[in-house]
Amino acid sequence: MSPLRLLPDLAAAALFIQSLRWMGDPGTSRRGVLAGAAAMALAVAGTLAGAAAGGGTHGLAILAAFALGAAAGYPLAQVPLTAVPQRTALSHAFGGMAAGLVGTAKFVHAYAEGGREALGPFVTAALGAEVLLGFLTLTGSLLAAGKLQEVRWIPQRPVTYPFQNAVNLGLLALAVGAAAALVAAPLAPWAPWAFGLLVLLSLAFGILLVLPIGGADMPTVISILNAYAGLSAVAMGFVLDNKLLITAGALDGSSGFILSVLMCRAMNRSFANVLFGAFGQTAPVAAGAAGALKADTAESAAQILAQAGLVVVVPGYGMAVAQAQHKLRELYDLLKRRGVTVKFAIHPVAGRMPGHMNVLLAEAEIPYDDLVEMDDINGEMPVCDVCLVVGANDVVNPAARSDPASPIYGMPIIDADRAHTVYAVKRSRNPGFAGIDNPLYALDKTFMLFGDAKAVIGDLVRQLGGEARHP
Repeated sequence: MSPLRLLPDLAAAALFIQSLRWMGDPGTSRRGVLAGAAAMALAVAGTLAGAAAGGGTHGLAILAAFALGAAAGYPLAQVPLTAVPQRTALSHAFGGMAAGLVGTAKFVHAYAEGGREALGPFVTAALGAEVLLGFLTLTGSLLAAGKLQEVRWIPQRPVTYPFQNAVNLGLLALAVGAAAALVAAPLAPWAPWAFGLLVLLSLAFGILLVLPIGGADMPTVISILNAYAGLSAVAMGFVLDNKLLITAGALDGSSGFILSVLMCRAMNRSFANVLFGAFGQTAPVAAGAAGALKADTAESAAQILAQAGLVVVVPGYGMAVAQAQHKLRELYDLLKRRGVTVKFAIHPVAGRMPGHMNVLLAEAEIPYDDLVEMDDINGEMPVCDVCLVVGANDVVNPAARSDPASPIYGMPIIDADRAHTVYAVKRSRNPGFAGIDNPLYALDKTFMLFGDAKAVIGDLVRQLGGEARHP
């Protein structure tokens, strides 16, 4: 192959690697996204150029597919930030579907041609992995997106039944067995039936894998599905002998697994516990806990905030739903003008996708220097005058430290209960998305501000702004 033909692939691979590096820092993340998009454009252009040079005749069909993809992708890119988690899950679903369909087309074509070389042991094994990972990513990601979107007919809570893990592992073993049978005899008369069984089992396994997983684990699940999609792309690269696809898929898969490991570590849990623990089932509310909650007014809360020396804000999914980040920026500005130190405590799994809170706060142009990770902020919580919890629940639940019976026992949390005063902004008295009661809200020093987070923070801004004008 001419060195000139390799240049687009080399440039694309370098840009993919640099993209991941830039996306690791909030200050360069936008540049990283653009680099990734440029890398993909180069990869597609290089692939098309190679196909044309080899006498490919499907240019019009490929261009038509581009047009359809662009028509579907553009509206999906316009979703609000609150819908980014489910939008991300849909992207993984599309990637898995593409890998599964390419693997299916490769098998059907090679089997019809009777080409033993095309279905050698290594290629057939890679094709089986591609189809298995691709189709389980498709159905698993669609189910995850439906849970995040709170689609009515999809249960939000974990669905469990006796011997569930045994059933899931049995289905996986059957799928692997079907793939192994194809490797042993890819051109046997029964091979198409084995392949069809592999596809059906993969689709079913994706659903059953995500069905018992609750909302609190969704950020990790999305990350794991991202890794599966990347690995299916690696397998597809081996099947198609496309080195750039192998490189891009390996980067995607490895980064997804690394992020999943980091998030599991942040929750003090293992992969097995996330995938098979069914965390997020509704726990019974302690007797009298709901009645012990003390509601307060925005006027009173504003007076306490104005007199504070250090205010720590803990954002959660409730902030995202209400789109309250811009009102929080106004509150931040008012408090800073009064000489109050304001910091935002970021838990690794707050929200419903990795980095969810960082993205929303960056949209409101809150300085990155005032965004503090959980491990760093916890040392300051005993001297924090006011902890303002905005729509967070499990990430500030002290039961994780004190109650061995709690499903989140052992999970690192932001120590909101160690602040002098706690104000919690919450839509209702109901438990959070994971369905676990939070004893923080029943503490004597905790006061509730019930209502939509945007409206409540807006009331605080108006109260503080009025005091500034009329001291």
